[in-house]
Amino acid sequence: MSLRITALTDPGHDPYRRRLAWLAADDGGHPVGSAFLRLPTDPGQAHLAELTVNVHPAERRRGVGSALVEAVFAAAREDGRRVVLAPGEPGTEGEGFLTAHGFRRALTLRHARLDLVGAAPVASVALSRPGYRLVSWSGTVPDDLAESFAAARPAMDDMPLGTVDYGTVTWDADRVRAVARTVAERGEHLHTVAVVAEADGAIAGFTELVVPADGLGDGLHYGTAVLPEHRGHGLARWMKVASITHTRERHPRLGGLVTDTAEENAPMLAVNAALGYLPTHESHQYQREL
Repeated sequence: MSLRITALTDPGHDPYRRRLAWLAADDGGHPVGSAFLRLPTDPGQAHLAELTVNVHPAERRRGVGSALVEAVFAAAREDGRRVVLAPGEPGTEGEGFLTAHGFRRALTLRHARLDLVGAAPVASVALSRPGYRLVSWSGTVPDDLAESFAAARPAMDDMPLGTVDYGTVTWDADRVRAVARTVAERGEHLHTVAVVAEADGAIAGFTELVVPADGLGDGLHYGTAVLPEHRGHGLARWMKVASITHTRERHPRLGGLVTDTAEENAPMLAVNAALGYLPTHESHQYQREL
């Protein structure tokens, strides 16, 4: 089979990332596969690219994926990227494909789910933490907390992430508002619980959760983090309990909450287990250096 690989124009650029796209077609002009390359524009991630490849099941093992990947690698090198990341599901053809093209497993994520229908409400924890108070909001962060929330976001940067060379992300108030706007444009609901340190009024930690537009199915934890100087006080569990409780009240028809955590992140795995999250499966991130 002869292949034609066509670079496409992706209109979905925003201030924080670009995306390149390719379409593979057979000699009859029929689409047989596609590839996308996400290119962060943040200076701390200028080395990084994130790959997604899809090939029609009937066309696999015929060189389609390989041709797409070669086009992707060439574009990544031309853009100065040194590292390409790609997701892989355990035991699938996709993992074998990535390995054959020079990728290595760099991160294992453990997925877990909290049943909101059959399970009892999460066990309560102390109603307060000396020196801290809880705040929460839906959608965009309130203006009076926006700068502090942006300053707290780098608490995610030192989370254990296997050997993935993910780099760092630069946050400001405009960027945290942009995240909330993106979720809202999809019709979904973003809920945030944060901890404020009484000593200086700054946010010391946060947890985010996204609920489907219709309030059905499962909600998704986006991230939970505590600044290093505030760790060891049980703040992550305190925030998550509040988030779960609020979600039950706001979305009574929601079936569950799902989360994924790096297998090296023992503290967060312990928090999730203590709150009743049950393991469901694992997924992997693969990495290739160019």
